[in-house]
Amino acid sequence: MSSTTSSDARRTALVTGITGQDGSYLAELLLEKGYRVVGLVRRSSTERHERIAHLVDRLELVQGDLLDSSSLMRTVDAAQPDEIYNLAAQSFVPTSWAQPVLTAEFTAVGVTRLLEAVRQVKPDARFYQASSSEMFGLVRESPQKESTPFHPRSPYGVAKVYGHWATVNYRESYDLFAVSGILFNHESPRRGAEFVTRKISLGVAAIAQGRASELRLGNLDARRDWGFAGDYVRAMWAMLQQDAPQDFVIATGETHSVREFCEIAFARAGLDWREHVVTDAALLRPAEVEFLCGDASRARRELGWEPEVDFEGLVHRMVDADLDTGLAAGATGAGA
Repeated sequence: MSSTTSSDARRTALVTGITGQDGSYLAELLLEKGYRVVGLVRRSSTERHERIAHLVDRLELVQGDLLDSSSLMRTVDAAQPDEIYNLAAQSFVPTSWAQPVLTAEFTAVGVTRLLEAVRQVKPDARFYQASSSEMFGLVRESPQKESTPFHPRSPYGVAKVYGHWATVNYRESYDLFAVSGILFNHESPRRGAEFVTRKISLGVAAIAQGRASELRLGNLDARRDWGFAGDYVRAMWAMLQQDAPQDFVIATGETHSVREFCEIAFARAGLDWREHVVTDAALLRPAEVEFLCGDASRARRELGWEPEVDFEGLVHRMVDADLDTGLAAGATGAGA
């Protein structure tokens, strides 16, 4: 990895999706490294900045939208970023079935809009695209590595494949420093409540505190390679510090089932998951991705990246945080 110097202190990073899980952890990392951090946020009638509330006075938040090319041009021109991290997307797989066209506009074509803004306004900026293990879908080989063929099994996965290849195309066509991180599932206490891991940790807290008695889930046999989001943003940053642009798989190399996640999560609160978890067929995907496991050997070798939080530690972090939040809410009389 190329070394950093004191001049890095004033580098500028533009982060789309800064209010999300990954954006908040990445913003923390970049601020620690002395960056000026500009975050792109969508115009909304209600501001939802809870994940970055502790950072907001150290960030520059600007309004823009991946659906609006002109706003992206203006933002890139005004910020003059050295690095751009495109983390914004419609990222919930079940929603992509209900809203496939909107998912395509944000998660696929939105990447091209931003790349085009970079090409026209700041072609020397280094660009990171958030690709996804969902691109592998119906896997052709295990574990999955950078050269594994894609076979997405959801509109979200299809859109991510488009964004991935758009990034490759702009790198090869216009000599941009543009890379994709093919990140396998990464979770944290900041994960959205709609995702199965956070649904489980929130459900455990609610049951442990007497606010619920059961947790309804879909496919308990689906296996994923789960890591901690705080570890994965370190890899994003490292990719943009290389001498030459290339794509990397970021993963732990271990798989665990949703059932295992439940077992550890409920046990953390002194509960038996079998007494509370109910399988609900309505929560099954139209086309399931049964098994994902990543081979991050290139990232380990060339980026010097290693995950620091193991699976059990991740589950415990999430459950502990939601138990603490639930207790705090109860103490103040707030709703769950």
